[in-house]
Amino acid sequence: MIISYKPLWHLMLDKNMKKIKLRELARLSTTTLAKLGKDETVNLDMLLRICNVFHCRIEDVVEFMEDE
Repeated sequence: MIISYKPLWHLMLDKNMKKIKLRELARLSTTTLAKLGKDETVNLDMLLRICNVFHCRIEDVVEFMEDE
């Protein structure tokens, strides 16, 4: 299973939000933000914080794809 945060980046573009602002609003560490940028796994709590910032569901910030 491959994780992608492309939906998050598209959402941020739509909202005209920078990564630094997301980090502040969701209280994310720079390490977590770096992991998101590399499509690495992060704690579910961090994803829920992001969802709270955007008032959205988890499917709106992360997608799971089958390995090729």
